[in-house]
Amino acid sequence: MPFRPALSDIPAAIGLLTRLPVPVDAERAQARGAAGAWAYPVAGLLVGAITGLTALAAGCLGLPPALAAALALCVQIATTGALHEDGLADVADGFWGGWDKARRLEIMKDSRIGTYGVLALVASFALRWCALASLCTLGNPFWVLLALGALTRVPMVLLMAAMTNARGSGLAASVGRPPAQAAWLALGCGVLAALAFVGIGASIALLVWGGLACAGLAAVAKTKIGGQTGDVLGACQQVAEITGLMVLVALLD
Repeated sequence: MPFRPALSDIPAAIGLLTRLPVPVDAERAQARGAAGAWAYPVAGLLVGAITGLTALAAGCLGLPPALAAALALCVQIATTGALHEDGLADVADGFWGGWDKARRLEIMKDSRIGTYGVLALVASFALRWCALASLCTLGNPFWVLLALGALTRVPMVLLMAAMTNARGSGLAASVGRPPAQAAWLALGCGVLAALAFVGIGASIALLVWGGLACAGLAAVAKTKIGGQTGDVLGACQQVAEITGLMVLVALLD
């Protein structure tokens, strides 16, 4: 059947990618599967809005930029249920803790966290915190976080569409592979948000550097496990967010 976006894809994406209590038609969402992945950037836009409003409110209350940034990140993690951070930790543990594909996938499935995972989480939070604190110092980070919230969910959809699932089971496998039209629509949503909130120049820089960073992760995933998993998608979001924050600090400083 030809691809058609549905409004019901938006609450389904929010329900999948966040812990927000939105009503979701589970039966319809399951039937739609990966066709609804185009709405991931819309869910990310909501996460970015919540994060940005937290940073804005903290600044208005007189908190210094470092505290405002830390509080905003904590609220963001609570909003998403640390979904993407969990993927990053699992990828770090699996990719560098296993010697072959089977062992790497086994480690990634294990709920326990290892040294590589801990270090990845510390590095991710530290880099995002420092970059966001710099943006808070430079001014209102609300629009920046809106743009990044949407744009950093795009690579997840693109990897789902471009790469086969390495495991054959799990969340990403159950959702399926989005059609090309859904991937293009997700990209369009992310780019539109970036253009609206940070302008043309910054949007181009975000697309170029974020694209390179996520392409590098995809290449490593292909080498290590032969494809993508839900953990790889989460790690990709984290890589895109870290890269995006650093790019914007460099441009706005």
